[in-house]
Amino acid sequence: MATAPMTIDLRQLQTILAEHLPVFAVKAPHYQAEMLDSLLEIWQDRHQRLLDVGGGTGVIAQAIADLFPVVSVEAIDLVDRFCPTLKVPTRQYDGRTIPCADGSYDAATLNNVLHHVPRSARVDLMREIRRAVAGPVYIKDHLTTGLVDDLRLTALDAWGNIPFGGMVKADYLSRRDWEALARAAGYQISAVASSRKYRSGLAGLAFPNRLETTMRFEPG
Repeated sequence: MATAPMTIDLRQLQTILAEHLPVFAVKAPHYQAEMLDSLLEIWQDRHQRLLDVGGGTGVIAQAIADLFPVVSVEAIDLVDRFCPTLKVPTRQYDGRTIPCADGSYDAATLNNVLHHVPRSARVDLMREIRRAVAGPVYIKDHLTTGLVDDLRLTALDAWGNIPFGGMVKADYLSRRDWEALARAAGYQISAVASSRKYRSGLAGLAFPNRLETTMRFEPG
């Protein structure tokens, strides 16, 4: 089990990611480091078994396994596009039923996932996670205030996801949407990470950092 770092070391993270995705051998993972730092800020306890839902390529699950205070990490997703070099176990599932007994995990993460889940399916997904996961759910996602933000976030998703075969279709959540989702699924939002510097300069003006949010959902 790793000891929780105060902040993510960019070079160490780059080494971890580059082992599985060669693009990171030349591209410093600034965004991913900020994302992981935001999770660390609201991280609670030393989790035994963590489930990364919607893990994509699986590299973030691998980074959490290598850098965070957690004994084991498993990643699941609808589509198997996991990097074959990962050390963490991965599994494809149907998006409805997590193949495990009740309370099999003591924490979960969803990193930039829920805005890709249809609104009609979000409560059911979170309730299924609540069944499978006894403890907190750490959610890194986006925050919209309206149409202009939706357009900005659509551009960001295309920029960040298309190179890795990720989803682009999305329906973004407002602060009120997040609060309603938590209540409907039997959670409360117990912590929200402070604003972080994902982008600066012209990129920061075009895509303000307030578009990013990280929350800890705890069973109510």
